[in-house]
Amino acid sequence: MELFNQTSIIDNLDNHCPEELAHYPIIHQQPIHWGEMDAFNHLNNVVYYRYAESARIGYLQALGMFDGNMVTVLAQSSCQYLHPVIFPDILLLGVRCQRLGTTSIVIEYSYYSKAQAAIVATAEAVIVRLESNGQDKKPWTNEERERLLALEATFGHIPQL
Repeated sequence: MELFNQTSIIDNLDNHCPEELAHYPIIHQQPIHWGEMDAFNHLNNVVYYRYAESARIGYLQALGMFDGNMVTVLAQSSCQYLHPVIFPDILLLGVRCQRLGTTSIVIEYSYYSKAQAAIVATAEAVIVRLESNGQDKKPWTNEERERLLALEATFGHIPQL
């Protein structure tokens, strides 16, 4: 399992970044494992959420927002399955901010199958930032907002505010 910032992705993904992921600043590379298949011989639906979690953590790490001191809670998560994924395959998960609120962030994912050369699923998650007590909402700092917007702008994407 690897995480790539798009600035170095071309060197790490067979010199090719899929056009479908060009506007995603973070690409999480995830090999499919045989044990993740279900009785219908395709990737089990719950596994998509695990992959999204890993990709989301990588995105927050790339922004310097996941240092162990930040408290966040997953408020909502959804996934739309477009095509079945089967072993063997490698998924590239594009991760970006869809909307940045005062205390929340909506993260958008696109799951690209290398075997199918296509987007096979899309997803989104709402994350709410909390004070260290785990109860009260805590706003993003101006510095955090600026870092996020700068990273997104580098890849031609402007989140909703």
